[in-house]
Amino acid sequence: MHKLDWYIGKTVLLNILVVAMIILGLDLVFAFIGELDDVEGNYGAGDALTYTLLTAPRRLYDMLPMAALVGCLIGLGTLASNSELTVMRAAGVSVTRIVAAVLKPLLVLMLAGVLLGEYAAPYSENLAQNRRAIVQGSDGAFQSRGLWHREGNDFLHINAVQPSGELVGVTRYRFGAERRLLESSFARRATVQSDHWLMQDVEATRFLDNGNSEVAVSDEARWDVLLSAELLRVVMLEPDVLSLSAIWQYQNYLAEQGLNNSQYWLAFWKKLLQPLATLALVFVAISFVFGPLRSVTLGQRIFTGVLVGFSFRILQDLLGPSSLVFGFSPLIAVLLPIGILLVMGSYLMKRAG
Repeated sequence: MHKLDWYIGKTVLLNILVVAMIILGLDLVFAFIGELDDVEGNYGAGDALTYTLLTAPRRLYDMLPMAALVGCLIGLGTLASNSELTVMRAAGVSVTRIVAAVLKPLLVLMLAGVLLGEYAAPYSENLAQNRRAIVQGSDGAFQSRGLWHREGNDFLHINAVQPSGELVGVTRYRFGAERRLLESSFARRATVQSDHWLMQDVEATRFLDNGNSEVAVSDEARWDVLLSAELLRVVMLEPDVLSLSAIWQYQNYLAEQGLNNSQYWLAFWKKLLQPLATLALVFVAISFVFGPLRSVTLGQRIFTGVLVGFSFRILQDLLGPSSLVFGFSPLIAVLLPIGILLVMGSYLMKRAG
């Protein structure tokens, strides 16, 4: 029976990996074509290609649930089309045993996905974003891309954070108690010291009470701010790209500053529960093969898998922002689509009986 489990698991896992590579390849091609629109000046086609390839781990992590769904449908569907599942059932192999054989390699795949999302994807995405920003000349004037952040009465814009923790292109706006602009400044670079930041090539404009302003230029200036280099590397990325530990750290920082951290809670629950979402999608795929898709063509199975996967993703994308707008728990927004899949899969499995 161990050979049978290995055969079923290997068939499904190979199909999942093939589907993942095909989807990833297509996604990278389209992403590279889109990135070519930003090619200008120092940012050439080679830089666009490097940026696209560096985002591959993040893209692979995002598409793993869809790949698991479609790959499982193709793998089990192939066994069903060749009457191998029928022979297994006739030989006394239960549906539960077949499901367990599918889930064993899937657990390994989910573990690999967790490691990818926690370590490889955040690092490569941070490298990609900052490399592009630096090549595009982010140590010059204010750039449209980058990070906006607020700390107290200071509003900050940082063009890029290098992997070493050095900040590139720091613009600061300091406001008074009555929302009056007191000072604006720009520093080409900023490096972290033991208890503060050291800004370099600083140009500051102070707005005086009498309506006049004065400009001060200095080679170096001290900057006291609570943000650490680790936190800055976190906030330069979209919440969905961050590791669980980074999301947890930054949402606590936002709470201490009295800022809204709901978006980071949503990203936290989505990432934490992604293995469960993958499991639910595979469960639905198994129920389809033993139920309504038992005797259809490969194309119909792929179409059904893509339809279910996109429907799940769209529902997640609708409920997530809705939780931020209407104020209900982000956990509910993440769990509801997963619950719908589990209920649908359980119903179909019961009917296939």
